[in-house]
Amino acid sequence: MGPQLKVVERTRTATMLCAASGNPDPEITWFKDFLPVDPGASKGRIKQLRSGALQIENSEETDQGKYECVATNSAGVRYSSPANLYVRELREVRRVAPRFSILPVSHEIMPGGNVNITCVAVGSPMPYVKWMMGAEDLTPEDDMPVGRNVLELTNVKESANYTCVAMSSLGVIESVAQITVKSLPKAPGTPVVTETTATSITITWDSGNPDPISYYIIEYKSKTQDGPYQIKEDITTTRYSIGGLSPNSEYEIWVSAVNSIGQGPPSESVVTRTGEQAPASAPRNVQARMLSSTTMIIQWEEPVEPNGQIRGYRVYYTMEPEQPVSNWLKYNVEDNLLTTIANLLEHETYTVRVLAFTSVGDGPLSDPIQVKTQQGVPGQPMNFRAEAKSETSISLTWSPPRQDSIVKYEVCYKEGDRGNEIRKTFDPATSYLVEGLKPNTEYIFRLSARSNQGQGAWTSDVRERTMQSILPKNFKVKMVTKTSVLLSWEFPENYNSATPYKIQYGMQTVDVDGRTTKKLITNLKPKTYYSFILTSRGNTMSGLQQTVAVRTAPNMLGMKPLMNWKTDSDGRITVTLPNVGTAEAVRSYYIVVVPLKKSRGQFLNPWGSPEEMDLEDLVHSIAKLHRRSLRHLRHVEFPKPYIAARFQSLPLEFTLGDQKIHDGFENKALEFGQRYVFFILAMLEGAEAKMFAASPYSEPIFIEDPDPQPIIDGEEGLIWVIGPVLAVVFIICIVIAILLYKNKPDSKRKNSEPRTKCLLNNAEIPPHHPTDPVEMRRINFQTPDSGLSSPLSDHEFESMLNHPPIPIADLSEHTEHLKANDNLKLSQEYESIDPGQQFTWEHSNLEVNKPKNRYANVIAYDHSRVILMPVEGILGSDYINANYIDGYRKQNAYIATQGPLPDTFGDFWRMVWEQRSATIVMMTRLEEKSRVKCDQYWPGRGADTYGMIQVTLLDTIELATFCVRTFSLHKNGSSEKREVRQFQFTAWPDHGVPEYPTPFLAFLRRVKTCNPPDAGPIVVHCSAGVGRTGCFIVIDAMLERIKHEKTVDIYGHVTLMRSQRNYMVQTEDQYSFIHDALFEAVACGNTEVPARNLYTYIQKLAQIETGEHVTGMELEFKRLANSKAHTSRFISANLPCNKFKNRLVNIMPYETTRVCLQPIRGVEGSDYINASFIDGYRQQKAYIATQGPLAETTEDFWRMLWENNSTIVVMLTKLREMGREKCHQYWPAERSARYQYFVVDPMAEYNMPQYILREFKVTDARDGQSRTVRQFQFTDWPEQGVPKSGEGFIDFIGQVHKTKEQFGQDGPISVHCSAGVGRTGVFITLSIVLERMRYEGVVDVFQTVKMLRTQRPAMVQTEDEYQFCYQASLEYLGSFDHYAT
Repeated sequence: MGPQLKVVERTRTATMLCAASGNPDPEITWFKDFLPVDPGASKGRIKQLRSGALQIENSEETDQGKYECVATNSAGVRYSSPANLYVRELREVRRVAPRFSILPVSHEIMPGGNVNITCVAVGSPMPYVKWMMGAEDLTPEDDMPVGRNVLELTNVKESANYTCVAMSSLGVIESVAQITVKSLPKAPGTPVVTETTATSITITWDSGNPDPISYYIIEYKSKTQDGPYQIKEDITTTRYSIGGLSPNSEYEIWVSAVNSIGQGPPSESVVTRTGEQAPASAPRNVQARMLSSTTMIIQWEEPVEPNGQIRGYRVYYTMEPEQPVSNWLKYNVEDNLLTTIANLLEHETYTVRVLAFTSVGDGPLSDPIQVKTQQGVPGQPMNFRAEAKSETSISLTWSPPRQDSIVKYEVCYKEGDRGNEIRKTFDPATSYLVEGLKPNTEYIFRLSARSNQGQGAWTSDVRERTMQSILPKNFKVKMVTKTSVLLSWEFPENYNSATPYKIQYGMQTVDVDGRTTKKLITNLKPKTYYSFILTSRGNTMSGLQQTVAVRTAPNMLGMKPLMNWKTDSDGRITVTLPNVGTAEAVRSYYIVVVPLKKSRGQFLNPWGSPEEMDLEDLVHSIAKLHRRSLRHLRHVEFPKPYIAARFQSLPLEFTLGDQKIHDGFENKALEFGQRYVFFILAMLEGAEAKMFAASPYSEPIFIEDPDPQPIIDGEEGLIWVIGPVLAVVFIICIVIAILLYKNKPDSKRKNSEPRTKCLLNNAEIPPHHPTDPVEMRRINFQTPDSGLSSPLSDHEFESMLNHPPIPIADLSEHTEHLKANDNLKLSQEYESIDPGQQFTWEHSNLEVNKPKNRYANVIAYDHSRVILMPVEGILGSDYINANYIDGYRKQNAYIATQGPLPDTFGDFWRMVWEQRSATIVMMTRLEEKSRVKCDQYWPGRGADTYGMIQVTLLDTIELATFCVRTFSLHKNGSSEKREVRQFQFTAWPDHGVPEYPTPFLAFLRRVKTCNPPDAGPIVVHCSAGVGRTGCFIVIDAMLERIKHEKTVDIYGHVTLMRSQRNYMVQTEDQYSFIHDALFEAVACGNTEVPARNLYTYIQKLAQIETGEHVTGMELEFKRLANSKAHTSRFISANLPCNKFKNRLVNIMPYETTRVCLQPIRGVEGSDYINASFIDGYRQQKAYIATQGPLAETTEDFWRMLWENNSTIVVMLTKLREMGREKCHQYWPAERSARYQYFVVDPMAEYNMPQYILREFKVTDARDGQSRTVRQFQFTDWPEQGVPKSGEGFIDFIGQVHKTKEQFGQDGPISVHCSAGVGRTGVFITLSIVLERMRYEGVVDVFQTVKMLRTQRPAMVQTEDEYQFCYQASLEYLGSFDHYAT
């Protein structure tokens, strides 16, 4: 027995009872609030009685708490349930009637489940509490507890009500808990058919269940066709349309309910018939023959797919079959299967076609037949077919005309369209074999029947090709393993046919492409005899065929090799080789290493087993080993598998990558950053074919760089550091070159100079600008400001000459050329850029400065480093990891630096101050891929002091793709204050480069606009200050160059930068991105306009362009369409399970920006909706652009709103326009409706002059959560064209955004019209353009639409809509006085 809840008045005695039994007798101790009670510390006030009870005399408030007793003996420890002791103020005795402080709770349990129900009552005096079920007492009278009673129910089978009764001298109270035992749901009510079409039946039903239902299942079956029951699952409404049915067919339908227990019984069935449709097939076996010379009888059979009751037939006939059928003569026949047509012209050939019709419409016409108007001549043979039987024969088959006396048949055939016709006559039959034909040749056949009265009409032409006469030769087994056999064969030289072959073995057949000469057969059993037959696909087993037989290798090498992970600094790894496990004679063992290929930055896993890969190249390398030098072995094409070693007996261990020769095979070094697997290949003795056995693949091996190169700026790829030894070698070479040059006789020196000049003149380089550092570098072969007389290497000199500047008119063609063949030329060009690592970096290498470098291998060259003003007494205080970089016609235009470290914050701000820089460009986020890329070197609010510079944050503007912060700088001891802006680009992805350059170019334009002309260098950094930093500088410098001369020199500028800071433009992807950005900048030009000049700009656009026949507005809109999206950008949208969800086949969301719904388990494509996230002016994913929901996607639409917390919907279309559906009504008008998980209640509707505002309460039926969703439907958009004035639409946009600020959650605004691109694009474009105009005073409609089109295709779909964006912007501008003047 444990303690019970007790209430005692202060100064009174409280006794907490506890009793325990056991063997030996347990000792009882007490805990209060989980701490042991020490009776000795209370000076006798608290005692533990011999019974085990705890007695508290003269109780105080401090005694109040949770008490539990603990019984302990040698057998173990047992804790009682805790009980609360409440100590109340001493007061006059107050009598309180009982009341429940904890009411019993109802429960829902599975059949046979257990449950505890707790009931607590209080009062004065404290009431007794008991449980009852109906009239039965469940608590014994003599064991009735006070205050609290817990009823424990086990193995509950039936639902019941349990009553808790609390009673004292002041009264009795009751409370009921309902225990519901879950059961299978009841059968729903009989389905009621509410609508039928030719291919669908819509039913509704009553749930028939008061308890919650998970979903319904519909089963249905055609009563006229044999076949299985069809099932529709996961139906969450009591109304459903069953589609895909056959017309005019009777169906029986049942509904059953499913809950958490399972599926209940089905409802009563309902039987109904689908509606009629026009016939889907033509009448069969149409025949015609002459009754007299002017009357023919035509007969036919019913269509296979009548799709309803055939009401009649139409017979069309003509003597001019080339005329359209509408010009033929027509004869209607009521429900009959033959007719006669009289008054025909004699001795003519008529063409006849027949169709069937139902009450809905006409079916298709039958194939034409011909009939001759000559009495007694036969009709046309039916079902004429041709089938090739061999390379020289074709079999013809047909059905004879009905009721005709045929004496002969005549077949006419020719070789192709131009061959001579050959006629053959033969006795009546239903087939004929034409022989003596040429192999692999197409023939054309026609057939007619002849009676004594004359020849009947010819059939239509039938074409057939004879078989290929050549069978492959020399069919043999090339190699065999435990589970695979490689078969090969040969073709004659002149053979060129795609006719497939087949290989038969066991009970299996494998088709083989007609052009291939080998086939690997896999999934065989070890040590098993197999026979393989090669035959042409058309041949039977008795035809031409070749056979080979072989036994597979014995079962051995079943264990995979193991890694010991003893990797040393040279990338070698020691592995344990498996036990061979066979008594078979093995000639040699080979260690085979397989480098894994990479795709999209991920290593691809290898084939399932080594025996499933084509090992022929490896076997070839074994056979040809004696003819191959080691030099050849070292140049096996990467990343093919290669043999690292050969052994006569397999060692226990082997070290991969030791660069030694093992029995003629080189164990090549393993590349850092590459992933490998390897396996053991055994060559067996004495087999007639080459027999091998392979072990399973090892686990993948990844060789980590012992001197790890950082993954910089989110890029993968290794940067190799040239060590000090190599630097010393370079310096020695330079010194020797200088000495040789100085010692050269003058005459020789003079002779050498014109040669250099001549080289430059011959290279077609555009006119040079001596002020441009890149061109100075070309001319002087010298690093600007290097402090060294270091001429370019021959390689760099040659590279610069081979890559002259590109005229911007040729930039598009040049970029396409570089990117052809999977970026082949671009890769070669990027790899040829001189790394420029022949310079010293002694200051970076000083011990005092090493901690100031974020990455050990990204250093600052001595000749170009930024030198800080030294701080007296501090060694290395002049050092920061930063270099000057030249711009276009401007030396030291930029400073490229790493992301500051906490220890270099002071140095960074000191550099900004000393260089008088006004702009900092930050090309990274602080953290990417959970790795710190840069530390926050600025104050989050207010002011912070870094070293001797105080930095105050004045302003922060966060936009969708970048952030602008304004700082005030003050140096200790100076009265001067300076303003510095930091521009942080936040849209560079963690992996690779941006998909489109549009956001980056907008960012760069903003930086350029805000940088004062007299400011010091622009400070640019990312993480290491080389990759993205290099991209920014090259693009900015080239855009400056384009202003002055119509060329770009990407190659030259990257070469220049690399002589000033290592690794600038770090990856090939970045080099490619620079080309894309510059091409877009050249193609699109500058379309940003100050707001005050907008009227003039629009007037200019309205004029016809010089030399063109269209306006500037048309040209600008056409430039938007220059970049077409590749189909690979639409992945989910093109899946068969999703195609029907797209309103228009050509308007789909890009995979990278589509809204992904939470997938529903087991439902393919349930994560797809035709909707795209769109960035706003200030916020990423500020909008969802989507199509007007279809009936089939309405549930997905509400799911999208809920999952993305979108509480504002903008509708820019009517439900029907121009007589066609533009959008399904996806909301309930009067009563609430359920859409899958969501119940939507209409709350209010407000009719405004230009729009309707509807408010809905949306409740998630799964957990009861609710939200208010507001829908704004703009009603003033005309059905054709655009509104005449933008004023109303601007007001509408303002009202939507005002409501969003007032009521909206954090989620996006969902915008739709019909397809979700035209009017939707206009709404979002103007939202962005108008907000930017308010904050920046500039307008750029072109770039805004271009940015939208990178996120969803065809946004702002027509030129009218594009022009409307300009017009509305101008009208909006007119509402501001300060712009109106």
